[in-house]
Amino acid sequence: MISADDFYKVMCAMVPLYFAMLVAYGSVKWCKIFSPEQCSGINRFVAVFAVPVLSFHFISQNNPYEMDTKFILADTLSKVLVLVLLSVWAILFKGGLDWLITLFSLATLPNTLVMGIPLLQAMYGDFTQSLMVQLVVLQCIIWYTLLLFLFEYRAATLLVKNQFPGSTAASITKFEIDGDVISLDGRDPLRTESEVDGNGRIRVRIRRSTSSAPDSALSSSMGITPRASNLSGAEIFSVNTPAPLHEYHNGNVDIAFGNGDLAFGYRSASPRLSGYASSDAYSLQPTPRASNFNELDTTTVTTSNTPFWVRSPVAGKVYRQHSPAFPGVKMVWESPGKCNGGGGERPGCKDVVGEREISFRDSSKFPVAEEEDPKATVTGQEMPRSHVMLRLILIMVGRKLSRNPNTYSSALGLLWSLISFKWNVGMPSLVKYSIKIISDAGLGMAMFSLGLFMALQPRIIACGTKKATMGMGIRFICGPVLMSAASIAVGLRGVRLHAAIVQAALPQGIVPFVFAREYGLHPDILSTGVIFGMLVSLPVTLLYYILLGL
Repeated sequence: MISADDFYKVMCAMVPLYFAMLVAYGSVKWCKIFSPEQCSGINRFVAVFAVPVLSFHFISQNNPYEMDTKFILADTLSKVLVLVLLSVWAILFKGGLDWLITLFSLATLPNTLVMGIPLLQAMYGDFTQSLMVQLVVLQCIIWYTLLLFLFEYRAATLLVKNQFPGSTAASITKFEIDGDVISLDGRDPLRTESEVDGNGRIRVRIRRSTSSAPDSALSSSMGITPRASNLSGAEIFSVNTPAPLHEYHNGNVDIAFGNGDLAFGYRSASPRLSGYASSDAYSLQPTPRASNFNELDTTTVTTSNTPFWVRSPVAGKVYRQHSPAFPGVKMVWESPGKCNGGGGERPGCKDVVGEREISFRDSSKFPVAEEEDPKATVTGQEMPRSHVMLRLILIMVGRKLSRNPNTYSSALGLLWSLISFKWNVGMPSLVKYSIKIISDAGLGMAMFSLGLFMALQPRIIACGTKKATMGMGIRFICGPVLMSAASIAVGLRGVRLHAAIVQAALPQGIVPFVFAREYGLHPDILSTGVIFGMLVSLPVTLLYYILLGL
């Protein structure tokens, strides 16, 4: 039975955290003390310094040689069970990868570091801190990496489907990624260059649009001026001038660009600034505004014998032929104006056919209508070989993790704990107290950052009542039920069973929401899980605490 003293102890641990969140919320929402730019700076400090140092502090103090095997096994089994059930549902009932990722995040990845450690320590004692730290290590090293792998797999699949529809993708043998491409999440505009060898095998190079040489940029030849927009994270262009005639000669192959073959859907427009404000960066409900962007229309490339149809460089419309019809030609978009200046063609000038500006972030939200050729044969989408896709995804995941401070803090904390508890080596006091001064502020600053985030959102429930109810049910009912089933299956009993169930009922973790926002996959649902879940988690966890103590 839970006594009044036990209840008061829990409230003493949790009320200060919610007080920090409330102060941050009021300072922005009511007092207007912080601007969105200042909030961004605070959030940056929390993400880069406070939380990573806090993680290192807890992990480095935990003895990895005394791991609770049953507790870890129960947590792992529950997550694997959720993943298997969602995979079966996605395959048999056409649930789709998008919802698999979102539901897996909701059901299995709570806010263990910030909320779990102080709450469980107040409820069941100091030994639970070690249990929670063990779960934090597994989350950072295994489960967040798996989640990132799923996000990158989704982004890579969208890349292939958008750029190489039909059976073309099956001929891709290698992806080459420029060093400045960190992720396929679509936050930075990307483009592809494809090259076909004599055997019909395609090699694809993925580049950032800003990494190309100025004389090879499509925008320089067409008078295209990129400007900020809150539509989809992609570059929005203003088309000001039509492209002049430009011809490409390569042996027996003649490719001509002109008003007849390359129709840009041009109409005069003057560039203007977008209504984008800095607060848009924090809003999960962007308001589309009118743009002076005129979508590039049909692109027809004529060879000596047969017509060869490709995509428009920006519009993404699919035409008859999706890959180079002749080997040995590198498909890129170059500047016709540079080659055709003064009416004469520059000797040795190469041309452009296949480089495209691409963004996968919101391709599902802003679909582009496709023009269909009635005589064209409709074929199913094929994908590159599994090892080609796997290599692409692993490269992207590795680059993403290498730029995440939590990756280094978790790895260094685990490495130091292995050394420290193996040979009984203590951390030097100079280093210990330098870390402690930041880690002590980490917990409060993390909650303060959450309050700032809540205040900057237009609505607490961003995804609507129906989806919010579904998300809360998965977070606070399905998660604990599956965790209790897995714990009982592995023989977990007593206080550790209670701690496992309450831990599964914690609010939504921050990292899955960050990934969802970066990759444009249901960020409103994860935002609601973080904000609204933080508000209802205290009464829910207290209810579980009281019921389990009966």
